[in-house]
Amino acid sequence: MRPRELIEKWVEAFNNADFDELGEMYSEDAVNYQVPEEPVEGREAIRKMFKEEFARAEMVCIVENIFEDGEWAILEWKDPLGLRGCGFFHVVNDKIVFQRGYWDKLSFLRQHGLPIPEE
Repeated sequence: MRPRELIEKWVEAFNNADFDELGEMYSEDAVNYQVPEEPVEGREAIRKMFKEEFARAEMVCIVENIFEDGEWAILEWKDPLGLRGCGFFHVVNDKIVFQRGYWDKLSFLRQHGLPIPEE
């Protein structure tokens, strides 16, 4: 499966808040690094992260662009509340081995009425 095809399936699972299906898209030792957060390592930890995040806020990914270059796919996205971001996915043997995402955590927390951490 091409990286673009996997990311299209990833978006569908994300929009269905299907943390189990999302988890299956990652390799056993995958790393998911959302830049505003600490990296999450391992398929089960990534699955747990999605489960917790979906319980915390309703999230929707609207695809603006998906680019593919070899083993990499880049997803530009927005959500219905106006947040925008992008994600980089390294795909090997039909599994995500590394993901890095860039988005504005403060805007996300404000839009969803979530507490803003104090420093």
